[in-house]
Amino acid sequence: MPIYEYECKKCGKIFDAYQRLGEKGEDLKCPVCGAEKPTKKVSSFSSCGSGGSGSGSYSGGGSCGSGYSSGFG
Repeated sequence: MPIYEYECKKCGKIFDAYQRLGEKGEDLKCPVCGAEKPTKKVSSFSSCGSGGSGSGSYSGGGSCGSGYSSGFG
């Protein structure tokens, strides 16, 4: 299930939410103030697991298990 990032319009809190593909988050509430309908933020993603010491937004062209050495980690 993908993780999406949202920002509360009322208090500004940024939080993550697990959602199924196609869900719009209309039923989400801010975990801090309880405000409804937070704004979905555009964020980068990683298709490989964690474990490197670099940024999670690296997109160097290799894929998981491809043998490509990015020089990270």
